[in-house]
Amino acid sequence: MGKVTGFLEIERQEARYQPASDRIRHFREFTLPLSEGEVAKQAARCMDCGIPFCHGPQGCPVHNQIPDWNDLVYADDWQEASRNLHSTNNFPEFTGRICPAPCEEACTLNLENVPVAIKTIEQAIADKAWSNGWVTPEPAGHKTGKSVAIVGSGPAGLAAAQQLARAGHDVHVYEREPKAGGLLRYGIPDFKMEKRHIDRRVEQMEAEGVTFHYGVNVGKDMAFSEIVDAHDAVLFAGGAESPRDPGLPGQELDGVHKAMPFLVQQNRRVGFENAIPETPVEAGGKHVVVIGGGDTASDCVGTSFRQGAITVTQLDIRPTPPKIEDKLMTWPYWPTKFRTSSSQAEGAEREFSAVTLGIEGKNGKVVGVKCARGDAKRQPIPGTEFVLRADLVFIALGFVGPVKEGLVEQSGVALDKRGNVLADELNYVTSNPKVFAAGDMRRGQSLVVWAIREGRQAAHAIDIFLTGSTTLPR
Repeated sequence: MGKVTGFLEIERQEARYQPASDRIRHFREFTLPLSEGEVAKQAARCMDCGIPFCHGPQGCPVHNQIPDWNDLVYADDWQEASRNLHSTNNFPEFTGRICPAPCEEACTLNLENVPVAIKTIEQAIADKAWSNGWVTPEPAGHKTGKSVAIVGSGPAGLAAAQQLARAGHDVHVYEREPKAGGLLRYGIPDFKMEKRHIDRRVEQMEAEGVTFHYGVNVGKDMAFSEIVDAHDAVLFAGGAESPRDPGLPGQELDGVHKAMPFLVQQNRRVGFENAIPETPVEAGGKHVVVIGGGDTASDCVGTSFRQGAITVTQLDIRPTPPKIEDKLMTWPYWPTKFRTSSSQAEGAEREFSAVTLGIEGKNGKVVGVKCARGDAKRQPIPGTEFVLRADLVFIALGFVGPVKEGLVEQSGVALDKRGNVLADELNYVTSNPKVFAAGDMRRGQSLVVWAIREGRQAAHAIDIFLTGSTTLPR
């Protein structure tokens, strides 16, 4: 633990942001980090709570040993804190930036609405480790002679690749896009996480022996049979990329787009990639409506503001959640409560209990979104209809599973009732004993931290499959 009386003496403090008027002018990260002394004070707030729910299954999917590295930061042993943090999480600089921090919701101090600033401390440890040169390649001391193919280089694929390479296997990562990272690179805007963080991890992994094959869409550019025959094991880590189709009247109108292609396009632009359509989707000078209440919708909001949107309105079918949850009913689990993302705080209008009825157009172009207020069952209430002006509409209603065409169909692996690749959480093996699955492709749309956990656990299972034993942690 940190200081015995720290939680009584020190107030919770989080990293600050650049003013909204400044940060919407660029796509860089805008967090203003705390000083080392301030971070140490926040770590000192970690209390001897007996059962640290923060790193239990309801708090941290990768089981970060949060009280341990809080105490190490308080004791000014940052290097040991980094070693401890990396023992459970391959990429803490990712999660320290983009994880919603269920660990903080599970913190005992959250019973008083002042949890330890775990996410801020985690990012500070990871960033200091990189700046001090503590993060170096860790190549295996011996080679097993076994070869593993990993399809997809998102957080699950990257975590599995690093673990398996360190176990001595010959690891080949096949990525459809020109660069590694999956939705970490192409779906999450740079203002939330700059892509240099991914690039330096790729460099580290290449020095550890991982080989990346870019521009290879397995199932299209390369047959599944070719990849499974060339390797001793295959891991599917391709994510859940099939967007949910709302079936709205008018969604075929010009100016109505699915959310992810819009985000991908802007990330390619920021990354100086050339694969941008001749008719790019741009929000500058337009009234934008975003349908959906999740993280992808929020990212569309922030990206639209940075492109110069006049107004941005976000529609959420859920009723307005309470500002403070009922702790006795929810703690230490993730609660439903009113949250405002940094993008929403940049000037978005938010409509709750808003059921989208259809999209209106004129001469083939979108001019508005027709909505109604929803009842307790999220059904439209007659007489409450209203229309929002819209020049551009983004549909951000989540994903329903992996793309079936190509790899999944060719592999013939069994699917679960939701259409995800069927594999359990112990062995991660599919109906093909040589093929494994992890991340969103297996569990469905989820968090980056869950993908990292699944990649690590799948690596553990694959190592046992190939060698009969393993020293890799689950």
